[in-house]
Amino acid sequence: MNNSDPPSALAHNLRAVDLNLLVVLDVLLHERHLTRAAARLPMSQPAVSHALARLRTLLGDPLFHRTRGGLRPTPHALALEAPLRDVLAQVRRLLAGAVFEPAASRRTFRLAMSDYGASVVLPPLVRRLRAEAPGIDLEISYTSRGGMIAGVADGQLDLALAVFGETPADIRRAVLFQEPFVCVMDAAGTAGPLTLDDYLARPHVLVAASQDQRSGEVDAALARLGRARRVALRLPHWTAAPAVVAGTDLVLTVAQRTVMPTPPGLAVQPVPFPIAPLGFEMIWHERTDGDAGLRWLRESLAALMG
Repeated sequence: MNNSDPPSALAHNLRAVDLNLLVVLDVLLHERHLTRAAARLPMSQPAVSHALARLRTLLGDPLFHRTRGGLRPTPHALALEAPLRDVLAQVRRLLAGAVFEPAASRRTFRLAMSDYGASVVLPPLVRRLRAEAPGIDLEISYTSRGGMIAGVADGQLDLALAVFGETPADIRRAVLFQEPFVCVMDAAGTAGPLTLDDYLARPHVLVAASQDQRSGEVDAALARLGRARRVALRLPHWTAAPAVVAGTDLVLTVAQRTVMPTPPGLAVQPVPFPIAPLGFEMIWHERTDGDAGLRWLRESLAALMG
């Protein structure tokens, strides 16, 4: 099919295309594995193989080569990946329409967030969905900040929630709430207000999602003072961090909601140096601005977290 085809030929060719095949191709390009693609669609593996055979005939290309680890896309398949994602996003917006009825919706929204974000955001969000939109499903994933931005940019995620730095120009963002930092320590080993010298004399726990995330807002604030802390323990998860502080001399500097209410045996004190509050944000791609369902979800999150 090309732009020189007469209108009747274009209409005939489009009638011959099953749009579900494009959904299968999109998932195969993302998963690059038949079994994982079948589970995600959901379809049987033979049904996915049959759809792939039809796609090969339709597009005149093998599209994928089998390897020991899964499927390797051909250059033609890779060239289709970005425009296919955009086309499917436009189709979803078309089908979503200008009016969204939460109570009648049967959509799945794909969100990414850290375990801190999940602990703060998911309880009120899920309660609202069960009350107002019980047919809506959520798929929650977790990756680094860079992975979240990439997932939103390439259409694999509808929304991502975290603390973000710079983002591409086509990424929209909104602050959901601002949260002060606090210091968490073992209660038995805490006497009097925490000073900056006391803070720096202790070893610290750093929560970082990936190995290349060596510092964050806390270390940047200390660097502005010409100071640095010793990180004795790095963890990828917020939820485990308070428990490891108990019975030690470690200090954990976290957003306040992480330790509300204060766990038994721990003490919470203000951070003994100037540091801006944590700005927890949601980001989405500008291509979804017209999606009424995603707009409802964003507005719901803003209302719940405001």
